[in-house]
Order: sequence, then C-alpha cells, then structure tokens
Amino acid sequence: MNYYLDIETTGFDPKNDKIITIQYETPERNTFKQTGKLVILKEWELGDEKALLEKFIQNVPITSSYPFDFVSVGYNLPFEHTFPNAKSKHYNLAVIDILFRPHIDLHPVGILINNGEFKGSGLDKITNKSHSGAVIPDWYNNKEYSKIEPYIQ
Repeated sequence: MNYYLDIETTGFDPKNDKIITIQYETPERNTFKQTGKLVILKEWELGDEKALLEKFIQNVPITSSYPFDFVSVGYNLPFEHTFPNAKSKHYNLAVIDILFRPHIDLHPVGILINNGEFKGSGLDKITNKSHSGAVIPDWYNNKEYSKIEPYIQ
C-alpha cells in the first residue's frame, strides 16, 4: 500500500536533533487522491521521541516482511529515511528502513519542474508555501505547536 510520508525535525543531525512529527496518509492507489485524513503523530502529545516512533511502527506496516505493505511516497525520502532509521536503532525498536523497501521520491520531479535546477526546488517553492519548514524548530522550541500543524497540512 502507498503511504505519503513526511517528518519534521529540530534540525538535520539525527545524533543531536530529534523527530518532532511523523505524518502520513494512504492516498488512492491509481489517482493518488487523498482518501482519508492526514495522520500527524506529535512528539509533544505522545511524550517523547521514542513513543512517537513506537506509535508509527504500531500504526503502519513499516516493518512488515512483505515489502509492498508499505511503499513510501514523499519529497526527499533519503532525509525522511535517515532520522527514523537512526532513531529506531538508537531506541532498540524495530528498524525503520524506508529506502530498503519500494519507495517513490518526488524530489527529482520537483527539480524538473524547477527547470532542472536544484536551487529553488524545495517543496515549499514547488507548492508555493509562504515559507520553508526552517521555522518549525523555533516554533517547537517556543512551544508554539499550534503553528506547526497548519504548516504541515
């Protein structure tokens, strides 16, 4: 089953930064239209990063032995892979390995939409968001959680 997948973190280093949200949904297989609600798992509601990862592993078949039970679709999946992979190992949980499974990374499409240029091909630019996710760590640190969810959606 296809899953749109995205995460938000406090930075870019999985050793020193943490995952603060994991969001996913299961779009319609042939059209990729939204079929349900975007699920946003929030670290500040679940208690800590380990609980966030445990809930994610519990809710989706990311560790299923059948590789097509979880096919991730997202933007810049190598980044979306790095944090959950490192953190699941750190907490001795079932290892989350997105890139070892079938996956579809949309970032190359964003580069093509941006005339083949890497600079300016961020998801915020392609979707015309008013700003990038770079503000999310500040919102998180300031406990302005109510700003994070609307940005994600």
